[in-house]
Amino acid sequence: MAVQSEFDPSLAISHKFPDSTYSYTERDAALYALGIGACASDAVDEDELKYVYHEDGQKAIKVLPTFAALLTMESLPNGFDLPGLQYDPRLLLHGQQYIELYKPFPSSCHIQNKVSLAGLHDKGKAAILEIETKSYEKESGDLLCMNRSTVYLRGAGGFSKSSKPFSYSNYPSNQTSAVKIPESKPFSVLEDRTHPSQALLYRLSGDYNPLHSDPQFAKVAGFSKPILHGLCTLGFAVRAIIKSICKGDSDRIKSITGRFLLHVYPGETLVTEMWLEGSRVIYRTLVKERKRTVLSGSVNLRGLNSSL
Repeated sequence: MAVQSEFDPSLAISHKFPDSTYSYTERDAALYALGIGACASDAVDEDELKYVYHEDGQKAIKVLPTFAALLTMESLPNGFDLPGLQYDPRLLLHGQQYIELYKPFPSSCHIQNKVSLAGLHDKGKAAILEIETKSYEKESGDLLCMNRSTVYLRGAGGFSKSSKPFSYSNYPSNQTSAVKIPESKPFSVLEDRTHPSQALLYRLSGDYNPLHSDPQFAKVAGFSKPILHGLCTLGFAVRAIIKSICKGDSDRIKSITGRFLLHVYPGETLVTEMWLEGSRVIYRTLVKERKRTVLSGSVNLRGLNSSL
């Protein structure tokens, strides 16, 4: 895509996104849990059965913290519709995700999303957008979580009005997913194999991008076959932290950062390495078969079990 001389970043910054709503049920929460591998290796896993089944007819099913990312699915029904911004959706890359969690999710809920532009950066051949979504429980008005999604729009850059590339951020500098992986031995390591149909299962939670299901579309995008959703990989990693560090207590998760580094093919084995630094877990996830790091980030905890 050519340089967008008609795109005025100042108009983008002042743009007001409309509020949106999203509703989910315990069935959606359970389907999501299965989509990120819960109970895949042990159908009665004592740490994870609570995410997919409750003995009283699902009335109090637990909801995994990374379910927060799904609440943004309907927040931008028209895509990234900033005034004058042109981009090819096929060239969009999900670069990073940041999530803050303020209270446990109810098993079903009506959500109201408030969306704003948190960042806009001109990288010449690409534009980087950072979209912030605050999700409120509609009935009570309580803030449940905040997502900040960073996307790379290849071909949409070159809009700076001066020699200095345009860059705008509207959030604290410490809320980034750049982490330094320690050289020491990990505190814990968890290996978890994805299923060959993992992406087909995960897409039922609302992300129907054909990159994850259509072989021809995937080839056009440069992949030999459909790839796993980045947010699915993030779900596997955070689930590993809950199981290994939090002893199954998902309510201890306070915030999550993840930087997507490389694609994952469904059926590959994910190895998540974890380092404990106070109340923060630094992690990275590797594909065992290719020996490549695909995800890295950190998770802040509300407290640790005394057994640690």
